[in-house]
Amino acid sequence: MKLQKRSVLLILAAVIILLWAIVTIIPLYWMLVGSVQDTKVSATFRPQMIPEVISMTPYERFFGKTDAWRWLWNSFVIAAITTITNVFFASLAGYAFAKLKFPGDKAIFWVLLSTMMIPAQVTLIPLYILMVNVFNIGDTYTAIILPTAVSVGNIFLMKQYMSSLPTSLIHAARIDACSEFGIFWKVILPMAKPGLAVLAIFSFVASWNEFFWPFLITNSSDMRTIQVGLASFVFGDASDFAAMMAGATVGALPMIILFFSLQRYFLQGITIGAVKG
Repeated sequence: MKLQKRSVLLILAAVIILLWAIVTIIPLYWMLVGSVQDTKVSATFRPQMIPEVISMTPYERFFGKTDAWRWLWNSFVIAAITTITNVFFASLAGYAFAKLKFPGDKAIFWVLLSTMMIPAQVTLIPLYILMVNVFNIGDTYTAIILPTAVSVGNIFLMKQYMSSLPTSLIHAARIDACSEFGIFWKVILPMAKPGLAVLAIFSFVASWNEFFWPFLITNSSDMRTIQVGLASFVFGDASDFAAMMAGATVGALPMIILFFSLQRYFLQGITIGAVKG
């Protein structure tokens, strides 16, 4: 009886998950189908879910009307640099908080964690004034990257992950007269590769999808990211629905490919911060 009940619950859970997956996939499928149809067809209330005629002209119009290649390049450069800085600085801070003892380490760590409770929107105006009026670096890569060069959330994840690494190897390296940075670089980082991979993927995705800060700090079309560029294209040519769908597909496709290629690392990311420190 218990086995039958368990089987029924498993089947019910599978059905619910399947329905939820379908509901989640439909907008993505609609976006993809709408990007290869005529504007009149994609703008109708009931679009063709199976296109009768496939056309790539919406993509031609999107790339022809916008600086899409420049936007994609900007997004890639910003996401790549942000990923590198987050991986380096977050792992360095995570190692310090997890394995080193120094005055005020716990207090500093809890102060950092407390900043996560501050909504990001609260800091946007001070950040904007700092970048534009004080540093005079508005509308540059530096202004976009600097506020997200390292996040407290990533420091917390790496601290939790590195707390699970064996301390005996660190002691052995110290006996061999290895410097603290040498221990971090030669001992800790090779053992932390799974955590670093998860951190890199999450940082890249977050930076690629970031909208509000690049929108606020950039003025010229040459400095827009793909997300900001799409928003400007929607406002500038709101009647070309097929080209808008094509732009949305161009912006989302790299992340969709990245997710399915590295989905096992995304699954690891769900539990990376659950290690008891």
